[in-house]
Amino acid sequence: MAFNVLAIGDKFIPASVYAEEFGAMGATLPGLDDVSLRLVEWDLDKKEQHRLQQVMEWDGSNAVAAPPEVMAALEDIDAIVMHFAPVGRTVIDAAPALTAVVVARAGLENVDQEAAAEKGVFVSGVAGRNAAAVAELAIGLMLSECRNISRADTSIKTGAWRKEFPVPMVELGESTIGIVGWGQVARQLAAKLRGLGGQLIVHDPYVNDADVAESGAQLVSFDDVFIRSDFVHVMARLTPETERFIGATQFGLMKPTAYFINTARSRLVDYDDLLHALQSGHIAGAGLDVFDEEPLADDSPWRSLDNVTMTTHYGGDTTGTNRTSARLVFQALSDFRTQAR
Repeated sequence: MAFNVLAIGDKFIPASVYAEEFGAMGATLPGLDDVSLRLVEWDLDKKEQHRLQQVMEWDGSNAVAAPPEVMAALEDIDAIVMHFAPVGRTVIDAAPALTAVVVARAGLENVDQEAAAEKGVFVSGVAGRNAAAVAELAIGLMLSECRNISRADTSIKTGAWRKEFPVPMVELGESTIGIVGWGQVARQLAAKLRGLGGQLIVHDPYVNDADVAESGAQLVSFDDVFIRSDFVHVMARLTPETERFIGATQFGLMKPTAYFINTARSRLVDYDDLLHALQSGHIAGAGLDVFDEEPLADDSPWRSLDNVTMTTHYGGDTTGTNRTSARLVFQALSDFRTQAR
């Protein structure tokens, strides 16, 4: 009997990518020799899908209605693989044969894990899929800020030729770069920064000196990252302990010439405190890919700042990342089935 897997595509990872990657590797993965792959697309535009993912991050998977195209495809489904699509209680209850849900990202906000546990359904995400992509964007945000790239570009396109900026331009090679959190993205960032020079310092209470020394970094205290750094990157995981754990106290420790970069989660940071630090000039600038409100409101004060480079939460959205994500979900599904047999 076939093991029926439903791959729910979205505008980030289309269903066709799951099909292509499974076709390329499925036969080589143990436990997947009997898979029958069924494809469905979550039929909303990319901006709306991302907005609804933000809703689920704040309010859970059941805050977004189950897509009708998904509900119509659940008959006899043994496993679901997807990226942003909601798999709430309604979906889980409508799939009595369901045994596994694998999300093509680390976060599981779009899955009702309580409902899954009640039904004995295995739930997993995949780690490290977009680490290189996010690390590259972090470097791009650093360079855009300290070299005023986006501001100069905007001035030219609006008919000006701007040469004066809020703070002096600096080189990464003459800077101290601090990282809070030593996960996959942080390690990728450290590796990519080696060729640019500069000093790298790290804070993570769950690692030791040897863990960071091989990357040419020095382990320091939480306060020291903010006191000593010319650039501070927050790359910690969002947990109850780290929610809003960076705020006015930490920004108060930073140099007035320092920059703050966030390509992780907005809820790690008190954004009201960050906004005040930027408006007051207490820190030089920021590079941000994540916000509490996405998209930003038309009248958002963030839109008026001259010392921030902002991107639309696309740090991990590359063609390479999306294909890697599809491969990783099938590897996770293979591991699940191999252990279950």
